[in-house]
Amino acid sequence: MPAHVKRGDQVIVTSGDFRGSVGEILRVDVSNNRVYVRGVNVRTKRLKASQARPQGGSVEREMPLHISNVSPVVDGKPTRVRFVSKPDGSKVRVAVRGGKELHTLRKATSK
Repeated sequence: MPAHVKRGDQVIVTSGDFRGSVGEILRVDVSNNRVYVRGVNVRTKRLKASQARPQGGSVEREMPLHISNVSPVVDGKPTRVRFVSKPDGSKVRVAVRGGKELHTLRKATSK
């Protein structure tokens, strides 16, 4: 079954501690059903001093969220996604709210 979100989509977090946060999907981990969203669920990782990094330090990283906890954003509100096959042979992702085309999955077939 195809995922309702793709890398580069603007999404809103629908549940959890970050509910209401909006960001762009950086990566989708299909095998674990996880997504990484820019600026959401950011954690600080402390790095021990090493030869490559004598000072040590800390790095902020986005941690994954479950894919079911995010929805694409249309006009500032979350929406579900519908997959539509057009008569010309193309297949697109369409937002249920407003009917806006989100992404073309398959180009039109040329005859």
